Amino acid sequence: MMFPQPQQAIEPMLLTARQAARALSVSERTLFSLTQAKEIPAVRFGRAVRYDPTDLRAWIEKAKRSEFSC
Repeated sequence: MMFPQPQQAIEPMLLTARQAARALSVSERTLFSLTQAKEIPAVRFGRAVRYDPTDLRAWIEKAKRSEFSC
């Protein structure tokens, strides 16, 4: 008898605007403003806009460095 394999949760490769805003603790409006200003990189396909968690972490690190260099 074969037992079913436990399903592993699939971690999303890209985040929606809502997920990214929540992860950064900012509003979606702020996130869209940062995206339009090209401060935060985004992946676009059609009308969909998604955010790579690696890019968000890099943006945070860059913001920390520029904050301390003042």
